[in-house]
Order: sequence, then C-alpha cells, then structure tokens
Amino acid sequence: MSRAASIKDVANHAQVAVGTVSNVLNNPDRVSERTKERVLKAIDELGFVRNDAARQLRAGHSRTIGVVVLDVGNPFFTALVRAAEDAAALTGSAVLLGDSGHDADRESHYIDLFQEQRVQGLLISPVGDVADRLEALRQRGVPTVLVDRLADENRFSSVSVDDDAGGYLAARHLLDLGRRKLAFVGGPLSIRQVGDRLVGARRAVAEVHGATLEVLDSDGQSVLAGRVLGNSLVERHAAEMPDGIFCANDLLALGVMQSLTMLNNVRIPEDVALIGYDDIDFAVSAVVPLSSIRQPTEAIGRTAIELLSEELNAQQPQHRAVVFKPELVVRQSTAGSAARAPAQNHGLARG
Repeated sequence: MSRAASIKDVANHAQVAVGTVSNVLNNPDRVSERTKERVLKAIDELGFVRNDAARQLRAGHSRTIGVVVLDVGNPFFTALVRAAEDAAALTGSAVLLGDSGHDADRESHYIDLFQEQRVQGLLISPVGDVADRLEALRQRGVPTVLVDRLADENRFSSVSVDDDAGGYLAARHLLDLGRRKLAFVGGPLSIRQVGDRLVGARRAVAEVHGATLEVLDSDGQSVLAGRVLGNSLVERHAAEMPDGIFCANDLLALGVMQSLTMLNNVRIPEDVALIGYDDIDFAVSAVVPLSSIRQPTEAIGRTAIELLSEELNAQQPQHRAVVFKPELVVRQSTAGSAARAPAQNHGLARG
C-alpha cells in the first residue's frame, strides 16, 4: 500500500516551503495567486488530504458541534437537528449527533465522547440535571446551549418553547369545544417538557367548573406507547371514556388514534376529540388529520446555533434565554366536533 502524501511532499512537488503550503490551506490571502495555483495543482496531482485531526489537536478544538437530543426517532428532533446543521454549515462547521434515548448514562457517554473529539461547542436537550457537568465542560473551553429546555439559572444560553402555555392551549381548545372529561397522555412525567405541558393543561381545566383531567403516564413517547394506552382506553366501559384527549406529543396521539379507530370504532372527533403536540409532518397525513400544538422547530435549531456562535465569539458572553410561543393548529381530529361551549380565541391557527 502506497504512503499517503504529506504536506512536505506537496511542498517538494510545488517547489515551495512547507510554510507556504500551510498558508495556502489555512491563510490563502497571504499567498500570491501564482504560488497558490502551483500548490493546489501539486495537492491535486499527489492526492493530498489534510490531516484534520492533527490540525484540531494543535488548535485545541475542531470545526464540529456536538448535538445530543432526547429521541432522534421523534420527527421533532430530526427537523430541529436538520435546521441546526444547515445553520452550522453557513459558519463552516459540521454537526455530530448523539441520541440519548432518554438515558442519562448514554447522555453522559456522548458528553465525554464529544469532549474527546474536541468539539467547539455543544447543543443538548438534557435528560436530567447535567448543569455541573456542562459547567465543567465550559471551563475547558466548550460552551453549551440548552435546546428545548429553559435554563434554570443564568448559567447557560438556552432556546425553548413555553410548554406550560402549549399545554394550556391544548386543554383550553378541548374545553372550548365543550369537552369536560379530559385525559392527558404523556410520560415519563420526569421529563421537564412533559411535566410543563401537564401543568398548563391543569391550569386550563381549573378554570372550567365541572371539568376533570385524568393523567395517563406512558412508558415512552412513541406511537407504540400511544397504542398501549389507547388499548387500555378501549377496554373501558363507554361511560368511563374521556371525551377529550391531549397527548404530550404527536407520536403518542397517532398511536392513541390507531387504537381508538381500529379496535373500538371510536369516532374522532365526534366521540373523542384528540390533540397532540409538536405538529410533525405526519400529523397532517393521519387517518384523521391531527390537531396539534406547533413548535417553531426550524427557528429553534437556527437560534441554537446563533446562541452558540455568540458564546464562542464573545470575550465575556452574556447568556441569553430565547423562549418561543407555541401555536394551536386545528385539524379534523377536533374541528369536526360540535362546540358545546362558547369558543374563545387563544392564538388559533389552521393547517
């Protein structure tokens, strides 16, 4: 096997100094056009590939950004990462993705791995309380931005959505349709976003006399987890069924919908009005198009990169918390039900 061409080989081939080749690669403005062309030609003829790992060791960091999300199988996070990746590319950086799968140990592994890879910064949607670990990471020159999570203190920049307000919007929409026997499907409740959505839903229910809210804690946030809880609902007597269901994300809602419509001929929305959260692409194409709470996914991804750039470029960064407002999107899973109470305007959109 032939030896890979080195920077010294390129210099000899182009009849220039090694420093000149280095300038062509890293500071091309310092080199004349004629010399630059000669060096680039030598690189092409020798098939030289720069050793980026070695360059990163010398610089102390790479051109990569680590991203750790809760569940890459959730289209919400997929779209968020894609937006962050597009924004990072504009700054000449690339994204390395880690999926914690809601597992704290796995999350810790990715934090260690990205530190070893000398990423220039980290975006993370944390499983639990990792503030001290992230603070130590920053002390080593790797700033962090919390994504889809509001920073508790002014220790980090963060970009998130007001999930309390989103939960309120969802439950308030069901109540405005006259639904009084509501169920919240979501879990694990230890996940901050899920807990905040439940708090908002409870706040809305407390405003309406006679309304109730049953909490059905799920093992996960997938379609399968939704079907499991949906199956438990269809086994109930009709009088024990909720007339309105708010799911903590759209995947859960789609699973519940499958169980209700396929196993028990429950009519949506006539018998049960159903709303999800995230407004993923699949919400529109469901067998009954799903009402949902829309999060500005692309804006979250772009803003996370902007905040990280501020952290990287400022001498003494001022941490910022950007909080987006969610939006109610009404589709057939709730829109077809006759309102039995006066409708109110709570930031409603149609999609």
